[in-house]
Amino acid sequence: MDFNQIRLGLFLGIFFLLLLLESFVQKHPTVDSKPRRLGINLSLTAVNVILLRLVFGGAAVGAAYFTSERGWGLLNYLDLPAWLELGMTVAFLDFMIYLQHVLVHMIPFFWRFHVVHHSDLDLDVSSGFRFHPLEILGSMLYKIGLILALGPSPFAVVVFEAVLNGMAQFTHSNIPLPEKLDAALRRIFVTPDMHRIHHSVEVAETNSNYGFNLSIWDRMLGTYIVQAKKPQPEIVIGVGAYRRPEQTTFLGLLTMPLHDTAQADARTQ
Repeated sequence: MDFNQIRLGLFLGIFFLLLLLESFVQKHPTVDSKPRRLGINLSLTAVNVILLRLVFGGAAVGAAYFTSERGWGLLNYLDLPAWLELGMTVAFLDFMIYLQHVLVHMIPFFWRFHVVHHSDLDLDVSSGFRFHPLEILGSMLYKIGLILALGPSPFAVVVFEAVLNGMAQFTHSNIPLPEKLDAALRRIFVTPDMHRIHHSVEVAETNSNYGFNLSIWDRMLGTYIVQAKKPQPEIVIGVGAYRRPEQTTFLGLLTMPLHDTAQADARTQ
């Protein structure tokens, strides 16, 4: 089974489906050129994919094969049913990515890089992959460390990676969901409306709704906000230091961590 082809197929299928839906209906009005933003976000995505391949090769799935072959990690010492191991892997990695997200907001050095993600003036399906290359490398190193400690099967890691990529696209998409459906989904999962609050220029709102897949971590740890100060279509997206499109060019995003303005909106309340 070629896991890479399966992941690529899922990625492309979800991406083009959400992109198509956004072209017909949208929840939040756009303030920047969508073609310009798509070009920048997808170019950044391509750089990150190439960089991950060059530095880590098989990356997270490769680390899972490595632990399986050597019997490393907690799960390799436990005789658990495959379904239970899968559930534990997805839940554990989901929670640890939530904690990572909190840290990159609260630690000024990490925020210098994460601000690239939040500098987007609009949110759409491409925003889920708008990250600085050095943050992507650090995030993958963190994830590999978790996999080496946990010892999940390669299949479980593939499932988690597919969920991570799919939910990153869904939660950043600009599609409207019926209010009742949104409320029902939020009991377990993060929705676009829930995550859009996290991308508000309001610092208290940016410091909330950190989850990317399961909403339970925000609820349990007190970082959940049900509604923003403004109605969803009126939420101002982005960060205060970067309000002009000319500040967020492709080159501007790559050099953004070097600027003092990257610290202007410190993520402390």
